[in-house]
Amino acid sequence: MGETTTGIGPEAVLLTGRTAIVTGAGQGLGLSIATALAAFGADVVIADIDAALAERAAAALGARHRGARCDVTDPDEVQRLVGATVDETGRLDVMVNNAGFTRDKTMRKMPVEDFDAVIAVHLKGTWLGTRAAADAMRGLGRGGSIINMSSISGKVGNPGQTNYSAAKAGIVGLTKAAAKEVGFAGIRVNALMPGLIETKMVADMPEEVRAARLVDVPLGRFGLPSEVAGAAVFLASDLSSYLTGVVIEIAGGRHT
Repeated sequence: MGETTTGIGPEAVLLTGRTAIVTGAGQGLGLSIATALAAFGADVVIADIDAALAERAAAALGARHRGARCDVTDPDEVQRLVGATVDETGRLDVMVNNAGFTRDKTMRKMPVEDFDAVIAVHLKGTWLGTRAAADAMRGLGRGGSIINMSSISGKVGNPGQTNYSAAKAGIVGLTKAAAKEVGFAGIRVNALMPGLIETKMVADMPEEVRAARLVDVPLGRFGLPSEVAGAAVFLASDLSSYLTGVVIEIAGGRHT
């Protein structure tokens, strides 16, 4: 019987020669994703509303990478980010719409401004990034991978997060609809749905809240940023070439 091979070995560099943009990547989960994409060979544009943070993060990754300021709620800034990337590198293969933040309060106490701000960054920002990236990828004619960051909060809901949960649920619908619109051009649109990941936000939770949340996780621990980043590398690469409109839960088995 002849040998079979996947063609993937320890020497394989999955993303060599590809260009990726990651928004909200100056720190935290976005930076972990950018770092993983770079480690697998991609040239990465680290975008963040804090330009200095983005530039420092890019410099730490190495000379092939660059930082850029981008307010993801501003259509002109998103378009400039994507356009400048294509002008400088001649390509755009991966777009990770990761930018986000929280303003948690119970519904009774939440100002309308806090609801609007979270929806604008997460949902509108993801829509603007998806639209701009898809247009650029279509024009380049090489296809591409768009990765949108949802959250388990968008599936199960969290008290005190009506704004965040609504935005993250909306990202799922956006992802599935966009996948159907742009699939003809070889552009894949998928979403990641992290659960409780060891980020600053989780670290800042009161210990009793952390313990209560952990009860719902069958694996019995919080996830690591690298575990989310690994899933992003998978979706960015040809290993997932027949996946689109898919939501990958990275939540240790948590479903409630």
